[in-house]
Amino acid sequence: MPNIYNALVVKGRDTVGQPINVTCEVQQLLGNNRIKDMAMIATNGLTRGMDVIGTGAPLSVPVGGATLG
Repeated sequence: MPNIYNALVVKGRDTVGQPINVTCEVQQLLGNNRIKDMAMIATNGLTRGMDVIGTGAPLSVPVGGATLG
């Protein structure tokens, strides 16, 4: 089971063959190998059985000089 606040990546293909790559953040551990998560983009096309990869780290975003001020 992933830790709370860790990032997960859901990978697969939708019904017309387009690749799906959705990043989620674990919000709650529900038990029985289930979690509640928050997706960072729309989840259109996700289905049961898609591969989920745990990153083992929290969400991160690269930043540059303009973002840092």
